[in-house]
Amino acid sequence: MSDCVSNVVPDAGRDGAIKTEPAWTAVFSLAMGVFGLLTAEYLPASLLTPMAAGLHVSEALAGQAVTVTAVVALFAGLLVPGLTRGFDRRTVLLGFSTLMIASNLLVALSSSLAMLLAMRILLGIALGGFWSMAAAVAMRLVPPALLPRALSIIFSGIAVGTVVAVPLGSYLGGLYGWRSAFIAAAAVGAVTLLFQWFTLPRMAPRGTVRLKTVLQVLLSPGVAIGMLGCVLAHTGHFALFTYIRPFLESTAGVGPDGLALMLLGFGVANFAGTLLAGFLMERSLRATLALMPCLVGIAAFALVLLPASVAGQAVLVAFWGMAFGGVPVAWSNWVTRAVPDQAESAGGMVVASVQSSIAAGAAAGGAMFSFSGITGVFVAGGVVMLLAALLIALCVSIPAPQSGAGPALHI
Repeated sequence: MSDCVSNVVPDAGRDGAIKTEPAWTAVFSLAMGVFGLLTAEYLPASLLTPMAAGLHVSEALAGQAVTVTAVVALFAGLLVPGLTRGFDRRTVLLGFSTLMIASNLLVALSSSLAMLLAMRILLGIALGGFWSMAAAVAMRLVPPALLPRALSIIFSGIAVGTVVAVPLGSYLGGLYGWRSAFIAAAAVGAVTLLFQWFTLPRMAPRGTVRLKTVLQVLLSPGVAIGMLGCVLAHTGHFALFTYIRPFLESTAGVGPDGLALMLLGFGVANFAGTLLAGFLMERSLRATLALMPCLVGIAAFALVLLPASVAGQAVLVAFWGMAFGGVPVAWSNWVTRAVPDQAESAGGMVVASVQSSIAAGAAAGGAMFSFSGITGVFVAGGVVMLLAALLIALCVSIPAPQSGAGPALHI
């Protein structure tokens, strides 16, 4: 497998010199893109009631704004890299930010649920396309030795978006109506677009990305078992997180205000965990991949077995958030090592795996909830996370990091 640096097609710079120093401003512009996309994706969760009233539909139907985005993102992650394989990656990323702005503005102007759902499709395309390319683009912005740090910065946008989206939506929705929240999200997208316009370097396309290529990547040595570990780690988490509210309400009597504070603590700790993972990955990727789901599993069992108290559960929820913060970024880093010459195809595969895990985790958690109650959900979720950690520690191959000075880029 050839080193990815040799595959870079450099662009002619103004002075003709090759720049190999890390492009940190471009990395931060990608983190801002993550923040904008995640904020837009999660906004409907805090606005279901006013959205449903404004569009004259049930809350269940209004909630499909989230479902549509996730389903489209799944397919976009697989298809967009191939469909855009002939375009400069800078142009494609700017296109994603433009789609995000358009989606938010058109959602704010929607007069019917059908129009709103159609506009959320645009966001799903941007979301899935961006995630499929994030790791591959990061590989071209910094030298290999700095890739874990760059990915942790980019993925920190997930935690910030998770923390901001729900309170921002509730606050603006209460003051100015639900449409104002999407206008604000469009404004965030506009700032992101400008930031990326001035910081992202030109990145000429390289290689070929097709659905067939994704299947070939999956059949590469060690990739399938790695993706199984990725799926288990995300499925267990989302089985737990989907039912965190009924668990906290039923075990410790946590009210709406307390729940909001606990989720805020989860998000803040998640942000810290993402940054911590960057530090840990520079030392041992295997330990990071195995440790994080193991800690989530321990937190799940502790929530079930330890005496229920609001303070104790708040600490455990924050611990859980910190542990899971490292999971997405660690798997993205693993992909860049496992298939560095097909990172975009592998990135699309990870997007599909995570989106499928969200659906599978929620469905499995719901079935377990019906069968054995909320405690059964947390026991089963904890078991899945510990199994994921064991599989990763024993069976998942961890390729050595790339050597070399890093990708050649011209700004």
